[in-house]
Amino acid sequence: MPYVYIVECADGTLYTGWTVNVEHRVQVHNAGRGARYTRMHGPVKLVYVEELPDRVAAQKRELEIKRWPREKKLNLIIGH
Repeated sequence: MPYVYIVECADGTLYTGWTVNVEHRVQVHNAGRGARYTRMHGPVKLVYVEELPDRVAAQKRELEIKRWPREKKLNLIIGH
């Protein structure tokens, strides 16, 4: 199953992505082989995971969350 995830970077910023293996993806981010943003702002800590029915739904949800302001993302994290 695909997942949308949010990680908190070392500088306190939030990064949102999607994957089919959350643990592996976080390891990749922390190894400096993930997204350019997390390479520059890592290491990262997983703070939110949401399972979705398929890849397309995960990608749409990722884009939705990425467009949110920080406060709304924090409320999602806290409410989960």
